[in-house]
Amino acid sequence: MKPQLLKVPKGLQKSFSIRRDVVLYFYNRWHYHPELELIHIEQGSGTQFVGDNIRSFQSGDLLLIGPNLPHYWRCDEKYFQRGSQLYAQATVVHFSEDIFGKSFLALPENKSIHDLLVKARLGMKILGQGTDKVKTLLHELLNQTSGNSIISLMQILETLAHCEEINVLSNTQYQNEYDQYDTDRINHIYQYSISNFQKKISIEEIAEVANISPHSFCRYFKSRSRKTYSQFLLELRIGHACKLLSESRIPVAQVCFESGFNNFANFNKYFKLHTGKSPMQYQKEFRKIPISGHLPAFNTAL
Repeated sequence: MKPQLLKVPKGLQKSFSIRRDVVLYFYNRWHYHPELELIHIEQGSGTQFVGDNIRSFQSGDLLLIGPNLPHYWRCDEKYFQRGSQLYAQATVVHFSEDIFGKSFLALPENKSIHDLLVKARLGMKILGQGTDKVKTLLHELLNQTSGNSIISLMQILETLAHCEEINVLSNTQYQNEYDQYDTDRINHIYQYSISNFQKKISIEEIAEVANISPHSFCRYFKSRSRKTYSQFLLELRIGHACKLLSESRIPVAQVCFESGFNNFANFNKYFKLHTGKSPMQYQKEFRKIPISGHLPAFNTAL
């Protein structure tokens, strides 16, 4: 894909940026930047794309996105409805990979931070013990008016490096080889797909959205995304089904059709292929435990 290069502004005499966004909906744009991004989603839910990874996001998620790794957050449709009182909120930090200097991170005492930044090149979601401390430190850094903020950032990274559970997101590391020619095209594809995946989308239909021929579209999409469009749609539908099964009590058959499947047997087959569980098993497991929002990611080729 050809995401948009985003230039991240920094304040005067600052080596990194931190801000809190309070918006109607999140960053509805497929983009990348040379800085790493640490994001705490304080309020909001929807679908996120990090590299070739698709998964749901919700309030409380904490992610570290590596340099030049394309990403995209799309809030649920309820955030776009007329008259909606919903809002999305996140604290976001951007910093360069060599912010501390290469020789500093080469010190044996800093190996954990060095390894963290290397893993972040594929993107990661941080879970488990330590995340509450990171969120508190982020809040303090956001409001910090005195002291050395770079030391505060290092403390955050050190805490992240020792968090017990880290889910690496993308299968593919992306290089900074993009131009901006395809930015609008790929965003139109994403936005149309997310808004319409519950119905059948033909290649002719999505190719028209992309303004290219159906044959060219298939080749184009796979060369940019490392997956076919049918696989991409399937992952969107399974992700939506996971969300419905974990957050609602509607029957599994209804989940099937509301997720864009018109065949219950196929729904069971593909759901188990991607999650390792049947829809019924998945729903029963979530009824036994508090909903945490840690839904599975879908980036495995069929």
